This record gives sequence, structure tokens and C-alpha cells, in this order.
Amino acid sequence: MKRINNLYEKIYSLDNLLLADEKAQRGKSKKYGVILHNRDKEAHLVALQHTLASKTYRTSTYTTFKVYEPKEREVFRLPYYPDRITHHAIMNILEPVFVSCFTSDSYSCIKGRGIHAVVKKLKLSLKDVNGTTYCLKIDIKKFYPSINHEILKQLLRKKIKDTDLLWLLDEIIDSAAGLPIGNYLSQYLANFYLTYFDHWLKESKSVKYYFRYADDIVILSSNKIYLRNLLTEIKSYLHSNLNLEVKKNYQIFPVSARSIDFVGYRFYHTHILLRKSIKKRFAKKLKRNRNERSIASYWGWAKHCNSKNLLKKLMPDDKYIQRLRN
Repeated sequence: MKRINNLYEKIYSLDNLLLADEKAQRGKSKKYGVILHNRDKEAHLVALQHTLASKTYRTSTYTTFKVYEPKEREVFRLPYYPDRITHHAIMNILEPVFVSCFTSDSYSCIKGRGIHAVVKKLKLSLKDVNGTTYCLKIDIKKFYPSINHEILKQLLRKKIKDTDLLWLLDEIIDSAAGLPIGNYLSQYLANFYLTYFDHWLKESKSVKYYFRYADDIVILSSNKIYLRNLLTEIKSYLHSNLNLEVKKNYQIFPVSARSIDFVGYRFYHTHILLRKSIKKRFAKKLKRNRNERSIASYWGWAKHCNSKNLLKKLMPDDKYIQRLRN
């Protein structure tokens, strides 16, 4: 695999910092940190350029808060300036480098390969009923907090040889335990952390039907014993190479009997339904506020599955449904 060099100067170029600032501000113009930064924007960006060029940049102190949907998690937050701008500046340059490493079976945090892309691909795969009789479904125990810094750094050095850029990445990686949920850069680093695992499954183990969204993994096969043996090998690989553990709630089951609960949907060979928890939230939202804007995200979920009966039940006004469809 070719290693990439001469990227660091591109990251701290003023043009790239201006672009990073523009991207980081999208949808956040009323945030206090953005307003504060914009009072002296040019001076701030010049100062940031200097700290990056002189390698005196240091990650700011994190604040944390908790979210409870879809599950309880601790989210880390950095100041808008200089940290969020810096993360965007890095990703402006590194995103194509990371994407070039990813297999086509990884769908999280990749442009054009979000939830609806994996839904489309999994739906297509399930047309091979005989080849997708059984499902192995796993996720990784405390994935973000468990990411090992030294292993991540070694993996980055397989792809990047620019020592100045590696210094900056190391500084950010070492700023918190594991990878902090909430950092813009964390989602790409987490995806990269598993990319050689993806290649191992696809190229060394010749797994045909494989889908990964962050640390949620679905593998399909015609053979239950094959999936049991593969699970043993997966546990060994993750433990030995990445210092990760598979959660004990892993499942191997016939698709026809249970459906595949994945990325917010329940997949059958013949149709797709919304996950029960999302249906409940949809119904609650409709009771509180029935305007189109408030339920747009739920409509987005519903229109990618077989939801005709659900929509008739929740929104029996056919004219209202038609207006949403238009």
C-alpha cells in the first residue's frame, strides 16, 4: 500500500483554513463560539496557521455531556476555535486518503455511503435467499473508548509517512482516552481503525455478504456452522490485532425467523420495516407536533422501507401523506 507524504503544509495553508472555517460554521452560525470567533476571524486564522506551522498547537480542554438516544453515551466537546476548525482542516486533506483505504462494505461517515446506501445494498443481497439464510450480527464492546492509541498510530503509519502530519494526529489522538465521541475527526479515525479488519474479512476470509456501519456488523451466509467458526476467528483477530472485544450479545440466527435489526430497520427477505423504537418515537412526535418540518426526518426513515400500513395508521389523512410525498 502506497504511503502518503507532503500533506502537512496543505493542512495549514490559509486557503484550507478558510475553507475549514466555512465548513465548520455550516448550521452553527448562532453558536456562541462561532460568534466569538467571527469578531476577529482573520486574526484567529492567521494565529492558528502559525501554531500549526510551528507545531505548537495543543488540543483545548474538553467539556462533556450525556445523550440518552439511542443509548446513553458521554459526548465530548471542544471549542469552535481553534479545535473544530483544525479538525475540518485535517479532513479537507485527509478524507480522500481515508476513503481510498475503506472497502465498499463500510458505510458510516463516508459521503454517499450512509444509512440509506447500506439499506439498498443489504436489500439487494437478501434477494439471494439461499446465500443469506443465516445472519451473524455483532457489535464491539465500548468501541470508541476501547480504541488503543498505539495501535491506531501504527495503522496510520501504514498509510501516512508525513512526520509533521503524524505529529498533529498523535497530539489529537492523545488528547483523550480512546477516541472521544463528538470530535469530527474521531468518526474517521474509528472507521480507519477497523479498515484492515474489513480487508481481512473480504480478502483473506472471502466473506461475500458483509456490512459494517461504525461498529455494528452483519454477515450473511447459507451455512450456520461457517458463521460460528468465523465468529471465533473474528474474536481472535479483534483481540490480537486491535485490542477489541465482541459484545456478548452476538447473534447467529435464521433470517426468515427473526429478521435483521440493523441501522434502524428490520430486514426480511421479502420486505423491510422500521425498527420498533423508531416507530414509537415517530408516533410520539406526531402527537406533539404534526407539521411537516417537525417530522421530516421520520418521513425520511419511513420512505425507505415498506411503511404504507404504518403511515396509514399514524397519518390516516391521505392528503397530508400526499403532500409529504411531494
